[in-house]
Amino acid sequence: VQLQASGGGLVQAGGSLRLSCAASERTTSIMGWFRQAPGKEREFVAGINWSGRSTNYAESVKGRFTISRDNAKNTVYLQMNSLKPEDTAVYYCAGTRYLSIVSMPRDYDYWGQGTLVTVSS
Repeated sequence: VQLQASGGGLVQAGGSLRLSCAASERTTSIMGWFRQAPGKEREFVAGINWSGRSTNYAESVKGRFTISRDNAKNTVYLQMNSLKPEDTAVYYCAGTRYLSIVSMPRDYDYWGQGTLVTVSS
């Protein structure tokens, strides 16, 4: 499965962006969004199961970000609201063969290329 992330850009603090991650084929995998800021390790942002009924979020984004998926379009989304300068990072989508949402990058099997989100103060 190949993943293509898009939707990044420059936004002012308090603004919103929606990221998309399109898969090259139908997948029932658990999907996740990660981010990596300059000089920092890649960190988990959010994950979602196949049905969309189960989600998990990093504490730093709870209440601001929403992960969702449209299986008919083979696409996973990350709606980001109330953005802060500390949300600035390259955002990656990834898929895992684990049967539950996991948060370690090493547990994900395939990755998209990343899309840059820059939040200005």
